[in-house]
Amino acid sequence: MSVEKLESILNEKLDALKKKGALKGEEMVITGVKPPEDKKGPRYIIEGRGKQEFLRMNSNSYLGMSLRNEIIEAEEKAAKKYGAGPGAVRFISGTYQPHIELEKKLAEFHNRESAMIFSSAYATVMGTISPLIDDETIVISDELNHNCIINAVRLSRPALKKIYKHLDMTGLEDRIKDAIGKGKRVIVVTDGIFSMRGDYAPLDIIVKIAKKYDPQFKGGITTIVDDSHGMGSFGKTGRGTEEYTNAKGIDIIIGTLGKSLGVNGGYLATKFAITNYLRETAPFYIYSNPITPAEASSAIKALDILDSEQGKQLLENLRKLTKRFEKGLVDIGYEIIASEHPVVPLMVRDTKRTSDLVQYLTENGVLATGLNFPVVPKGDEEIRFQVSADHTEYDIDYVLGVLEKFKETI
Repeated sequence: MSVEKLESILNEKLDALKKKGALKGEEMVITGVKPPEDKKGPRYIIEGRGKQEFLRMNSNSYLGMSLRNEIIEAEEKAAKKYGAGPGAVRFISGTYQPHIELEKKLAEFHNRESAMIFSSAYATVMGTISPLIDDETIVISDELNHNCIINAVRLSRPALKKIYKHLDMTGLEDRIKDAIGKGKRVIVVTDGIFSMRGDYAPLDIIVKIAKKYDPQFKGGITTIVDDSHGMGSFGKTGRGTEEYTNAKGIDIIIGTLGKSLGVNGGYLATKFAITNYLRETAPFYIYSNPITPAEASSAIKALDILDSEQGKQLLENLRKLTKRFEKGLVDIGYEIIASEHPVVPLMVRDTKRTSDLVQYLTENGVLATGLNFPVVPKGDEEIRFQVSADHTEYDIDYVLGVLEKFKETI
């Protein structure tokens, strides 16, 4: 096939995405970061926007770690010692001391026997779920689970795949009961925090249901939680949804280094037997370079900060700012999905109004994410705001002021 024919096919597909409203379009390019000053948190400079400064309300860096001097210095020091990249995959001399140290600290942080790092959280999910599924495995999944979970299950081709309605524990139990006699083992997989909504899975109940029916399956029931948005931003000490729900017995916790820890990469924490098996069988681990030794070193530093009194203070400040923002939105008259998590969805429930509001926010120096149909169901259109510990009360009040003025224009 000539490249011209391929171009024509791909352009048709892009046009179809545009007509559906699913085209993401040109990426916004950050060209500079202005450090906090006076009452303001960090501000960002965007290509093509002149000298206008932007407040990011759509960053996953929930604790502001990515801009902390200690984190940057740890990465620079390790880069000088080990070089800019690992130079190989893990089993071909690509494993460095910081990788081992980070895995040990992550295991201790989650009170697990072992941990294993991947190049990203997406790769962690893909690299964990697929090798654990065979043709006698039944997978049961929340309907709003992240794209990485959906694709991992598709790739794995389990004996059966069952979906339960979002957070419907009766539905989960019904699907487990229906699976009895149809496979040797079950994997129950869920997000911890659901990134579009900021709500969370009741992991304590999920564990109890799994334990109740575990004896009905020769290979038992394995519980897997992708808590990438919960790790470092949820729970009293930042240990995520497991800590917040006081769940005991989640088999595999998946997390990220690229959100609250502000660096890059993903990981899982579990039993030794599972990580030993995955190091031998997970293609996303075996055939991909790991994160750099420098990134691992900066992640270690970020984890040390999180797991300290300073970390508790950051988390407390994050909770206060989140509540201030939520209360302000409700007082203005907006609908939200309330949660202690710093993802704050403003439910607009109209496609055009959502797009108009995103544009208005941008014009006023606020970056937020609009989610329209067909990305979300019709009637669930929203603006997803994400609060960060490096925001200030001034920042929160500024955004609330912009949103209040928008109401006056309609």
